[in-house]
Amino acid sequence: MKRIIGITLAILMVVGLVAVFASCSEKTYEIALVTDVGQLMDKGFNQGTWEGVEAYAKANNKTYKYYQPANGSEATDNDRIAAMKQAITNGAKIIVSPGFLQATAMEAVATENPDVKFVFVDGWALGLDNVTAIVYKEQESGYLAGYAAVMEGFTKLGFTGGGGGSNPAVNRFGYGFIQGADAAAAEKGVKVDIRYSFKYGETFSASTELQTQIAGWYADGTEVVFACGGSMFSSVLSAASEYENARIIGVDVDQSGESEKVITSAVKGLSASVQKVLGQFYEGKWDTDLKDSAQNLGAAEDSTGLPTETWRLKNFTVEQYEELLGKIKSGEIVPESEVPEDVTAGFDNVTVTVEK
Repeated sequence: MKRIIGITLAILMVVGLVAVFASCSEKTYEIALVTDVGQLMDKGFNQGTWEGVEAYAKANNKTYKYYQPANGSEATDNDRIAAMKQAITNGAKIIVSPGFLQATAMEAVATENPDVKFVFVDGWALGLDNVTAIVYKEQESGYLAGYAAVMEGFTKLGFTGGGGGSNPAVNRFGYGFIQGADAAAAEKGVKVDIRYSFKYGETFSASTELQTQIAGWYADGTEVVFACGGSMFSSVLSAASEYENARIIGVDVDQSGESEKVITSAVKGLSASVQKVLGQFYEGKWDTDLKDSAQNLGAAEDSTGLPTETWRLKNFTVEQYEELLGKIKSGEIVPESEVPEDVTAGFDNVTVTVEK
């Protein structure tokens, strides 16, 4: 009997040690990214945000991991909630989530987990002390891109946007693009045509329908298309590849490395701003600088603009760009951020044709 008890105790000790070892060896990740719709490496918004998380984590020896909600471009709020909860289960202390679609899921999970901090990129304050938001003045980058395109000599432009017309950031990019083109057209004394569409951008995904549409634009004389919507860029590039003189303007991050056809990109400081907020969190500044607030970042904070290190424009110089950027930084030029229902109205030098 004593022998049986002894063997039983030994087994229990071994099992306990195995359990302890397993518990100790489980990997935790304290910084998490929960992606927006589309893929992580979308050459745009998700990728730029992820690069900020990765850069900060590596520089500061923090563990990190990304989570893509189930069902990809068809992800629901429940899918996003599940991804955030999995991040918390895996040890997340702070969750970075880009995209306005994250709002409902973030509010639910943040309310249930007040000790976990959340960074709502391209969002807004949710009235919760454990949530902070980063918002950008995309209209500034859009303005600079439209102005540059016309000053370069293009008069037939296109804009294709993601989110089906319901994404505030994309809408600001597009409306800023029109404003910048109009200003440059007035300065040069020319007339500019812009084809403007959200028709195939509901999910920010590449599609044969989008490629066909944009190829039709190029065939009809459109010279450069502002591709504003994550993985949609692939369809625009495929369309542009069919035409020797077709050109593209990228978005969110510098997309010049994707093709020689990219003449510039309307960028925003995704990586830098995410690194800044993570730094504030780890420096213990959440309560003083971040809680229940939104930072609205633009050119004055070096968070909007065009990339100059990969400049491909020939007629519009970096010096001219820097002069224009300085006027936006100083407030001499203030691109309108409120997007009207009718984006075609009120312009003297630009004709906007909306394709729904």
